[in-house]
Amino acid sequence: MTKSTLDQVQEFHETYGLPVESDQTTGSDQTKELRINLLQEELNELKEALENDDLVETLDALIDLQYVLDGAFLSFGMQEVKEEAFNEVHRSNMSKLGADGKPIRREGDGKVMKGPNYFKPDMTQFIKVKRKAA
Repeated sequence: MTKSTLDQVQEFHETYGLPVESDQTTGSDQTKELRINLLQEELNELKEALENDDLVETLDALIDLQYVLDGAFLSFGMQEVKEEAFNEVHRSNMSKLGADGKPIRREGDGKVMKGPNYFKPDMTQFIKVKRKAA
């Protein structure tokens, strides 16, 4: 049986002594900085690959981004809610259609915009740690 991407990245984390949190957290300052830096590096690589019309490097950058994202789920203790939270965001995204049932797109880049029936995904249902009152 093939391991999931999260399982494979967890194996990497455990092998190299990177955090795999069992409780949800935003992590230490060092972990936060590492995650942002890694994502930015991989995003820069994707941008360069696309600018060069390089399919091999584009694929490599996309996989590296997914690997780093899965690592972030592990570092922040959110691996257990990844699939359900993704499904909630997907439901929300599918609610963006216009009143006529057709996509609404932004001029220029074609981004799909929010229609009249759009609802925001409820991420709170997946958070197990309660925030401290200010």
